[in-house]
Amino acid sequence: MVTGKGRTDKPLSEIEIVQMWENYCQSQNFSGKKILAIIPDTTRSGPTAFFFKMLCETLAPQAEKLAFLVALGTHPPLNHQRLASHLKINAVDKKLLQKVEIFQHQWDDPHQLTYIGTITAEEMKEISSGLLEEETPVTINKLVTDYQVILLVGPVFPHEVVGFSGGYKYLFPGISGPDFLHRFHWLGALITNPKINGTKDTPVRKALNRAASFLSQPIHQLCYVVQEKKLYGFFAGDKQAWEQAANLSSQLNICYVEKSYHTVLSCAPPMYEDIWTAGKCMYKLEPVVADNGTLIIYAPHISEVSHTHGALIRKVGYHTRDYFLKQWQKFKDVPGCILAHSTHVKGIGTYKNGVEKPRIQVVLATSIPKEVCQEINLGYLDPGKINPQEYAGREKEGILLVPRAGETLFRLAHGSVPDIDYLQE
Repeated sequence: MVTGKGRTDKPLSEIEIVQMWENYCQSQNFSGKKILAIIPDTTRSGPTAFFFKMLCETLAPQAEKLAFLVALGTHPPLNHQRLASHLKINAVDKKLLQKVEIFQHQWDDPHQLTYIGTITAEEMKEISSGLLEEETPVTINKLVTDYQVILLVGPVFPHEVVGFSGGYKYLFPGISGPDFLHRFHWLGALITNPKINGTKDTPVRKALNRAASFLSQPIHQLCYVVQEKKLYGFFAGDKQAWEQAANLSSQLNICYVEKSYHTVLSCAPPMYEDIWTAGKCMYKLEPVVADNGTLIIYAPHISEVSHTHGALIRKVGYHTRDYFLKQWQKFKDVPGCILAHSTHVKGIGTYKNGVEKPRIQVVLATSIPKEVCQEINLGYLDPGKINPQEYAGREKEGILLVPRAGETLFRLAHGSVPDIDYLQE
């Protein structure tokens, strides 16, 4: 059963969303249950605080227990002040808050994790169409075992690893352990960002579905679709809710252009605080950068490659997928999510006879020093010498300015996506 609706012409009102949610609640049996709501962190657009308040008001009075778990994936935890601001806790009735607990996931703390099942090597081979054949244990935050009902609450956007975000992605990697996380990120990288981003049915989504099947509790998906920070769709139900949200997102969050551009200035919003997250400014624009073109990630506020994984990324650098595949013995022990991030930021390309040739050039215009950019194999521009407005309105010249990049996927209206065949020694 799915309750909800979406529009492409005008946003939904908060009253409409609350009414749809209350109708859904009436069709379910949440009374007296222990409920865990999994919600996004600050790196996702959308009214997280609105949904937090709505769930507190509707569920806290009837549930035996209500808790919220912030799906950080591998992102660092929010401090108390940022968490309170993110959820606008002061806007929620204090008596209701007394009945609510709030937790944050820590992916690398074994004490927070529990094993729920294993995807066999044979299953992984079938799921991945032969790209991976490894037995993969699945671990998840053990809080899920303390609750009878799980709610997955978050936006659905085109995504570089799974095709579209949301739904079970709030379990994996949102609150998962490292093993499965590394496997499916690398699977997405093998397929490549241009092929997978904005595609609803992908091998990675199949892997997420299989991992979620190890959980026995009912899982309710509260999926919403955002454009320019406004809600255009809300769907509550089983995984069909995610599918309807992904269908709407494909209409609202994919921009088709008539031609490719030799230069793209992709401006990172403040919610991206390192290249680990601001890499989305590359992922969403790669399909419309012309061969041998340049994409500039403009983010003067960013001074870190990754707050969590910086040391590993600086050790490996940014390279094309085939650079790693052709030297697999050298890189096989590097965690999959590191390799995946590296290839997604660098983009597709080739590695032949010891020479790496990326299809496009990726340049950082950030507060990361020039010598670090050179060390990690990316270009550098002084952000202080860039005026974004000088890039505006120059599409006919082959120059594109994207003022708030990272969530809208750009594709060519005609022609295929950039492609590099899968190579394996």
